[in-house]
Order: sequence, then structure tokens, then C-alpha cells
Amino acid sequence: MPASPSTARAINDRLALRLLQQEGPLTAGQLKTLTGLSRPSVADLVERLQVSGLIRVVGEAGEQRRGPNARLYGIVADRAHLAALDVRTQGVSVVVADLVGATLAEATLPIGSDTGTEPAVERAVALLESTAHEAGVRRLHSVGIGAPGLIDPVTGELRNSTKLPAWHRRLVAALQQRLPATVLVENETNLAAVAELRLGAARDLDDFVLLWLGQGVGAAVVLGGALRRGASGGAGEIGFLPVPGTGGLPSATGCDAGFHALAGAAAVRDLAVLHGIDGEAEEAVRAAAAGECPGGRGDAFLDALAGQLAVGAAAVAAVLDPGCVVLGGEIGYAGGTALATRVEARLAALSPLRTAIRPTELGGEAVLRGALLAAREAAQAELFAPAS
Repeated sequence: MPASPSTARAINDRLALRLLQQEGPLTAGQLKTLTGLSRPSVADLVERLQVSGLIRVVGEAGEQRRGPNARLYGIVADRAHLAALDVRTQGVSVVVADLVGATLAEATLPIGSDTGTEPAVERAVALLESTAHEAGVRRLHSVGIGAPGLIDPVTGELRNSTKLPAWHRRLVAALQQRLPATVLVENETNLAAVAELRLGAARDLDDFVLLWLGQGVGAAVVLGGALRRGASGGAGEIGFLPVPGTGGLPSATGCDAGFHALAGAAAVRDLAVLHGIDGEAEEAVRAAAAGECPGGRGDAFLDALAGQLAVGAAAVAAVLDPGCVVLGGEIGYAGGTALATRVEARLAALSPLRTAIRPTELGGEAVLRGALLAAREAAQAELFAPAS
């Protein structure tokens, strides 16, 4: 059955808005070419979107063109404002942006482990409020939060975990209670994968696994261009993966003897010390990748680290055959191509399945980028919805 005129108009409007979001300001002629619609149909949708306050004239195309056909139309960026939070065990980072994702203000606040739950929540909320005020934003439409831990796929809530500070769970509830905004929470590694898919190292892929290498270890699975969370929201808890070389097995309550023991920041730091390289894990990996370690220590360290990371990557390849693994997080970013090429070589010796290894392009910023994408999509889904 063909779509009704109102449904067809709604579909055309959403298509035009998506193109304006992806391509930036466009003329009516460019919209006609990209949508395949007739000139009268494009003229009608431009008028509808202007009347609804979603687009406006933002300039003209080319110095030689003037008049209606040269007008550039763009999304009204200040129609709604968004925020993203990256919640870590020792602090929180915030970014405030407009509807097209342009950053207006950002800030970071450390929160020590000796800070009480309620004071920690208040500091995080105050940081968001002050950052919004700095950006000149009075009201936030949507807030995306990236946090460590499992997200319940049914309720969308952050599950309780004895390994995480209590203020993490309270922060989400506090923001939902105190802000007249849509508040979304997602696992940090999943958000990082979405950011790499849309903006980073995996933007040309439909299938890949992001291996997050930071204070903790995680993975995010993207198949067919879609994030896969698993039945309980735990897809990618690779720190619990039983692997050789850890001297034991993980348990339901701890991943200390799982892959985490080979790839977590503490393990990476200990491996660096064994090779005569001082400093925290990220610093050691960056120095080794940059060739700053004397006597071949850096190469030996990266070779050893690549061997440990390849163990987990081989398990991922054997089960999912994603074709590509992106080394994400601060350590993956610090290692760059120098580490990625070594992991790919070691993996090729362990697995018959050809799997490319790429370094992240976004590093530690990936969580905030992913959270902002989630907030923007939530806002646009509401604002761009056809009128009833």
C-alpha cells in the first residue's frame, strides 16, 4: 500500500534533516539532487521545516549566485542544547553542545576516592550546571552519560556493582530528578564503539570489536552496523575471559585472574617495569611507541604487550570473526600504530581468521563523543518527529 501524503511528507522531511545534519548547509537544488524529489516537493518541505523552526537560511552558495536558488539552509543549532558526561572512577568530564553537536563548553573535575557519595554527586551535578551556564544554556534537552558497569537492557539503568563508587549510580538518579531533560546512560565502552563507528577508526566498517584498554578492560561488539549488548547487557565483558598466563581463573565476582590480568592498566604498568620503563601504563606505552626508551627496551615492551593483547583478540576472532579489532581507550591511543601492527602480527600466528587491528582515532575522548551522539539522537528523534 502506498504511503499516505502525510506519511510521505514526514519521510521526506526526516530525510532532508538527516542530510542537513550529515552534509551541513545545503541549497534547495542540492536537496533536490540528494533526495531525488521534485523541485515543488523540495520547496514544500523547505517551507514546512522553516515554519516549524527546524531550519533557517544560513547564507548563500557561491559569490556568483544570488537570490532564492542560492540560499543555504541549515539546521537551527540552538533549537535544543545537549550535554554529555564521561563518568570515571576518579572523576567526571562534561561537554555541552548544540543540536548539531558543536561544542559550546567543556570541563573536567577529579573526585577522589575519599569523597562521600552525596558530596560526589553534588560536585558532579554542579559541574554540569556550571558548564551549561558557561555555554549560555538555560535548559538542556538531552543528557548522555557514559559510565563503567552493566546497563540493564530492559530498564536502561546502571546496575549496582561493588567494584564501582556508589556515587556513579546515585548521579544518574540525581540528574533524572533535578533536570527537566531526557537523561540516558550507557556503558562507556559501548559509547566509545559508537563514536569510533560514526567518527573514528571504524567509520568504514559494519562489523568490528572495540577493545577498550584503560584502567579496566572491556569490549564492545558492533555487527551489521549495530551495537550488540547481549541478553543481560553484558556482551563484551572481556576482562572475565579465562585465558592462559594469568595463573588462575576469574570468578563471578572478580576478573583479577581473567584477561584483565593481562591487559588492565596495572598489568601493563607491571610489564613496563619488567622492561625497565617507569611511569604509569599510558605514559610507558606512549614513550615506547614514540621510540623514547633507550636500549631497545621500548620495542621489547611493546612486543610483550602485543603478545598479551593478542590472546584476548584471538578469542574475540574465534567467536565473532569481526574482521577488525580497534584498540581503544587511553592505552590503545598511546600505543597507536606501533602497538596495533604488533598485535595484528601476533594474532595472525594464533588465529586462522584474518583480523585487522586498528588503533583508535579518538582515544579517551571517545566516551564523551559517543555520549554526545546519544544525546543528539534522542533530541533529534523528538524534535524531528512529524507533527500529529
